[in-house]
Amino acid sequence: MAIVSTQQKVRQCSQCQENTEFYCNTCKYNLCQQCKERHVIDLDTKFHDVVIYREKYEYIPKQETCVRHPGKIYELYCPSCELPVCFQCKERHETHNIVNIRTAYKTNRHHHKEIIQNIRSDIIYNSYFLLAGIKTDVKNRKTCQTKISNLQIGMSEKGQKLKIVIDNAICDILHFMSQRLPQQKRKMTRYLVSIENYMYKYRLKQTANRPVQFLLFLKEHHVHKIKDTPNLAKHARLCMEIKMKFGMTFMSGIQIIESGKRQATNECLLKRMYTPVLKRCVIVEGKGMGYVSHISHVTPDQVWISDWNNLILANMEGNRLHHLTDILSEWGVHTVNITCELIYIDRYYNIKKLSRDNRTLTTLIEKTEYWEPRCVKSSSINGDLLVGMRNTRSKAAKVTRFNDKLQFIQTIQHKNIGQIYSNPVHITENCNGDVIVSDWDHGALVVTDSAGRYRFSYPESRSIYPRGVCTDVLSNILVCDVRPATYNIHVVNKDGFFLSKILSREHGIYTPRGLSYDEKSHLLWFGSSVNRVYVYRYINRDYQTGERN
Repeated sequence: MAIVSTQQKVRQCSQCQENTEFYCNTCKYNLCQQCKERHVIDLDTKFHDVVIYREKYEYIPKQETCVRHPGKIYELYCPSCELPVCFQCKERHETHNIVNIRTAYKTNRHHHKEIIQNIRSDIIYNSYFLLAGIKTDVKNRKTCQTKISNLQIGMSEKGQKLKIVIDNAICDILHFMSQRLPQQKRKMTRYLVSIENYMYKYRLKQTANRPVQFLLFLKEHHVHKIKDTPNLAKHARLCMEIKMKFGMTFMSGIQIIESGKRQATNECLLKRMYTPVLKRCVIVEGKGMGYVSHISHVTPDQVWISDWNNLILANMEGNRLHHLTDILSEWGVHTVNITCELIYIDRYYNIKKLSRDNRTLTTLIEKTEYWEPRCVKSSSINGDLLVGMRNTRSKAAKVTRFNDKLQFIQTIQHKNIGQIYSNPVHITENCNGDVIVSDWDHGALVVTDSAGRYRFSYPESRSIYPRGVCTDVLSNILVCDVRPATYNIHVVNKDGFFLSKILSREHGIYTPRGLSYDEKSHLLWFGSSVNRVYVYRYINRDYQTGERN
């Protein structure tokens, strides 16, 4: 019997020589198991659509048999009951909206796509760091035991001191009841006898009907000095107050700290790159778009871009999705709130909001008589609206905070000596709640905390021409310096210490103005020339630390 040998072609991974198990519909790559794990956590590809290889052909290989009716196949689905049904089962679901099972499958897969991507790209990746921390604690269990023992000793000492305080307070109460109460009883008895004698004499003088003697009686006994019942427990109460005050002071030093869940911080998950990498150049289609002055992110693939006359919603390919022309001719005049709605300042200094579907335009805050809004920022922390304003009469400047219901809650204007701001052109907020203003007249960044207290200016002396400003997930502050001699972007930490300069003329960058950091993709966007926006990566994940053990 002849043996016929056949050759089968095994598809290999596009990045290595291993067998293909997955397929990326976005970049059209075949992926093995290991490359797929790296692909879904890489910041450049974390939003790609990665599926099992056979799903590349939208193939559903197995038809499942109905449990109630053997021989029948599930071809329908009941969304109300969340159950697959065959044609005979359909009679039980006559009042429900029955759909094709393949349609339901595709709909639910699309609905849960974002959840799956989040698990693949973030949750699993973060768990590697948490696992590494747990393993370190297990290896150093002796150190942990020592720390716990020290805490137990400290708790026992504080408990003993608290017991002594309570015992002393009880002893004082018992001493008061056994010693002081009989003395107070005798004093009270003498006091009652004295006022009874006074009452007797008063009645005697009054019944005698002798006015002169009655008036002399009042003078002799100083009736106006007679008071209510004396405070006999003053000493005891004073002692108790002292004891209670000491006890409360002692107990206030006992703090219960909720440690919460173990979490991996951004400082562990991400790192700043030595050299930024250009990812793309977005050219906004059509004519009329000048130098990009400001950028606001809606989603990782949609941004609002403005010059001095136009406000355009564009995608990653530069296609115009929406266009507004009533924008104020200033710098940081628009922002996007936590519900992805556009908030901007119009040419009449009113603050407006455009709905997410770009159909409904609402006026949020109307211009006042002298105070004109110049820049605006919606907080990603609590939804507050921060507005940088300037007075047309006095030339004073301030930052006003409104809550998510547009109720005024704060004004940031003065410091110990003089005004904080002079001419705010851009405004943003850091992860720690600091309010950061790019002040053109001061030639510096001006930073206050969330309570409005002045923290620092960068640089301390006027030496930059600040324009666009943003912050990243590591709480670093980035600002465009448009001095003709330099043209670069400064990076400083949250306390104002200089870290580096990125994207200078050496990278072919001229006149950087608008600046925006996308917290989801960790990409830096900035406008530098006519109708062009450059996208760079300068923060990346620490893949070596995040490798599976």
